Amino acid sequence: MAGAQGAGKSTFALFLANWLAHETGLRSIRVSLDDFYFGKAMRATLAQTVHPLLATRGVPGTHDVEAGRRALKALTDTDDPGPVTLPAFDKGSDERLPGTVGPVVDAPVDVVVFEGWCVGARPQPSELLAEPLNVLEAEGDPTGRWRGYVNERLAGDYAALFETLDALVYLRVPSFEKVREWRRRQEHELRERRPGAGQTDAELAIFIMHYERLTRHMLDSVPGYADTVIDIDAGHRFAALAHPGWGGLQSDGG
Repeated sequence: MAGAQGAGKSTFALFLANWLAHETGLRSIRVSLDDFYFGKAMRATLAQTVHPLLATRGVPGTHDVEAGRRALKALTDTDDPGPVTLPAFDKGSDERLPGTVGPVVDAPVDVVVFEGWCVGARPQPSELLAEPLNVLEAEGDPTGRWRGYVNERLAGDYAALFETLDALVYLRVPSFEKVREWRRRQEHELRERRPGAGQTDAELAIFIMHYERLTRHMLDSVPGYADTVIDIDAGHRFAALAHPGWGGLQSDGG
């Protein structure tokens, strides 16, 4: 399950896993790509050896993809049952939690709902990488090395991981501008609950620029190959459901 920041994919993925478990009896679990982010030390190494912008978590290249592949295999391997300890990432500290802290799942399970903002993304055509998309790319990646590396990773180990998935559900937001609006709202609500927490509007604007290129690319491309597309309207509600391979758009009537 994929969708831009603020689309509601984590909440919906958890709901879907719980619904499947309660209504169908299938052993279901939500797993987030976010929990496979590299910690600060590994990202610092990437920043030194590949590109400074890789110090910030988010884009392909900042996840432990091999750990993700192993986890999905272990969760669904009927030939090797037993407990599986999943990783956990704390966004507050921007750091991975110790290996023994994550949830322990009695495997195998019937359904894994694997969600993440870039799940299922495909690389861009190389010619589209030439021009910077925003201030971050223009000033922080003038040679295109960072965006090229992200694209290479999408074509490599990320593609191999995504190929193991059985179906792709995409939550399509109205526009990238709505991503900015919804993420600002989230940060404002966080600061109201926990004074001093969260990002300022200026910090958030820079942070979102790291995601902008691939988010826009996915809005343009993923609906063409996803198994199911769920449209999210400007009021943050499910508006329509499409199964591209099944030929048709269905509205839920609001």
